[in-house]
Amino acid sequence: MESQDIKPTTPKDDQIVENRELTIWEALIPVLALVIMLFYNVKYAFGDNALSGSNQFLLLLGAAVAAIVGFFNNVSYDQMIEEVAENIKSTTGALLILLFVGSLAGTWLISGIIPSMIYYGLQILNPTIFLPACVIICAIISVATGSSWTTSATVGIALVGIGNALGIDHGMTAGAVISGAYFGDKMSPLSDTTNLAPAMAGGELFSHIKYMTYTTIPTLIVTLILFIIISFSLDVHGTTDTTAMLASIDHSFNISPWLFLVPAVVIFMIIKKSPPLPALLVGTLLGGVFALIFQPEIVKSITGATELNFLTAYKGIMTAITVDTSVATDSAELNDLFSSGGMYGMLGTIWLIICAMVFGGIMDAIGALARISKAVLNMFDSVFGLFASTVISCIGLNAIASDQYLAIVIPGRMYKKAFEDKGLAPENLSRTLEDSGTVTSVLVPWNTCGAYQSSVLGVDTFHYAGYAFFNYLSPFTTLIFAAFKIKIKQLSDK
Repeated sequence: MESQDIKPTTPKDDQIVENRELTIWEALIPVLALVIMLFYNVKYAFGDNALSGSNQFLLLLGAAVAAIVGFFNNVSYDQMIEEVAENIKSTTGALLILLFVGSLAGTWLISGIIPSMIYYGLQILNPTIFLPACVIICAIISVATGSSWTTSATVGIALVGIGNALGIDHGMTAGAVISGAYFGDKMSPLSDTTNLAPAMAGGELFSHIKYMTYTTIPTLIVTLILFIIISFSLDVHGTTDTTAMLASIDHSFNISPWLFLVPAVVIFMIIKKSPPLPALLVGTLLGGVFALIFQPEIVKSITGATELNFLTAYKGIMTAITVDTSVATDSAELNDLFSSGGMYGMLGTIWLIICAMVFGGIMDAIGALARISKAVLNMFDSVFGLFASTVISCIGLNAIASDQYLAIVIPGRMYKKAFEDKGLAPENLSRTLEDSGTVTSVLVPWNTCGAYQSSVLGVDTFHYAGYAFFNYLSPFTTLIFAAFKIKIKQLSDK
């Protein structure tokens, strides 16, 4: 989950393209070119605005470099385009989800759902326990739904808003949200990646989940301890008296616990294994209905109308769903918080995902991804080296291919026989794929998961990455277990 919501048609049946094998230097040419271009673009040219378009174009330039390498190695243009098409096709669900998340955020804003979450959260959540509470809340919801994406798009957005209102750095809150969301996504049997990893490794789903608990639970405990330490060291200003802020919210919105029926319906639908798209659509439409019931004045103000009729209601709801919408309050901080870009606000992320899939598709088509994975495998010979090479490959593919499915599928296929040759049960490989492939995808800004979470939570990837403790500690945990031979299951144990 990364996102578990990205659903390739049949990810386990995708073919790793192999032509005349490239040399490792040929395979690395597009990667090095892309890394250099992205580094210069972010460091010296556009900084935080690099994802507004320039990074997207650089991904296409990187794809062009990969295509040139492919032409020199007799890879046809049609073959590369076909692989790109398959890559983009695999993200169809993700692109639609992004659009619906934008629409849902719009109606949940004008209906008062998100403001109500913030309003009640300000009264319930104390800064001392706020960050670890974020981890636990998101973990529970993500386990139940199997979706880190849906967790972030619903509860995550509200928690970031509450954190901002409490004066807690939004990168910390987003890191806590992502840590909890990816714990649940990784452990849930409803998650795509949780099903995909054992399929690639040749294992069984529930055996895979059971074996993951050995590395995942300790990582979660360490994550909670770190957030508890941070929480006690926070110097938060203005948290002892939120009366003015609560009054401002109460004055601008009709706050009611009945508004929580909408997110409850969405979460219930996903728990009942409803696909994310219908659940998000229902959430969007219910948000619109509740906006007319609870916030008619806001709906009128969006269109500038003096009375609420069918046309006014239609225009107000459609505006919130599709384009920028904001609700003015007498608090500058809340004004920044109570705004939404609707579906339009998600177009930049969609643009990024498409360009990333172009680069990853051509890299796969020319055989560069397979060649890089093989080269890493050849660097190691011991059991620990095998685990280390798998971790490096997963993390590297998240950065190179910009897709967590490729970061699971390719290493899963490349290393399956190597693990068998070492007498290791498939649970070792599937666990390592999840510990290093699933959770690190969100730490890469141009990866589909990193782009999604940054866009939905409104926090730059580099800002929350330092606080997503669970995500970057997970690969280290699996390596520690491998180094000390803790819970390394043998084929003879099966």
